Amino acid sequence: MAEKETAPYAAPTPARYRTVHLQKAKDEGRRFAMLTAYDFQMAQVFDDAGIETILVGDSAANTMMGHATTLPITLDEMIVYAGSVVRGTRHAMVLCDLPFGSYELSPQQGTESAIRLVKEAGVHAVKMEGGVRYAEHVRMMTDAGVPVMAHIGFTPQSENVLGGYRVQGRTEGAAEAMVREATVLQDAGAFAVLMEMVPSDIARQVDEALRVPTVGIGAGPTTTGQVLVWQDMLGLRTGRMPRFVKQYADLHSVVSAAVTDYRRDVLEGTFPAAEHGFES
Repeated sequence: MAEKETAPYAAPTPARYRTVHLQKAKDEGRRFAMLTAYDFQMAQVFDDAGIETILVGDSAANTMMGHATTLPITLDEMIVYAGSVVRGTRHAMVLCDLPFGSYELSPQQGTESAIRLVKEAGVHAVKMEGGVRYAEHVRMMTDAGVPVMAHIGFTPQSENVLGGYRVQGRTEGAAEAMVREATVLQDAGAFAVLMEMVPSDIARQVDEALRVPTVGIGAGPTTTGQVLVWQDMLGLRTGRMPRFVKQYADLHSVVSAAVTDYRRDVLEGTFPAAEHGFES
């Protein structure tokens, strides 16, 4: 666990996971867990459970807003979600995705967007999809004081270019190319590299080649950290799950049963009962 900190000229702050703690986990051969969150209360639950890192993913476009892809969500909307999560945490390191359209045009655009997430939402780092061409973006953001987690492999914001949701890295020379890509991003200043939907053997080669931590989602067991979308992990979302998802609960059934019971009590007149009211 991180040690408590006292910022100069400020009140003491709670123990908070930082990039240095994630690097130490990598150096010592330990793991850390990451979950997505988009609101204050779930962030509190995950923080209390000891989750080291929370990602405010652009998956909020799907899970919270009902969009078919991550592409429609805006930076302003991400700032609202991210601020809610930060206010719900005391210990977890909170990262936020740079959404589609907020960084692609130039390193300056990306840096301005990242600074807004830090200043207005209070996040501790950002995550950015894309490969070698974004190395200068990473460098400028890091120089500006914003830690950056790179994201390679399947990048959902590029699904129209990639031809849909497909595992990446199955072509000849893919391992060498992905190692090279991750190394360039690391050398540009990325404090970690996330790999999504990558064959396990290739993810292992990338992890072994990097000095910084790696995070996997559908990338096998060898990465330093693992991340899942919380609605998938806790079984709130129904339907077909990605192969890489393990469901640890069935919240959809629990919530559905409770709501059914509530409606029945209201219709039958058994709720509210006397103990739920006030006397004059």
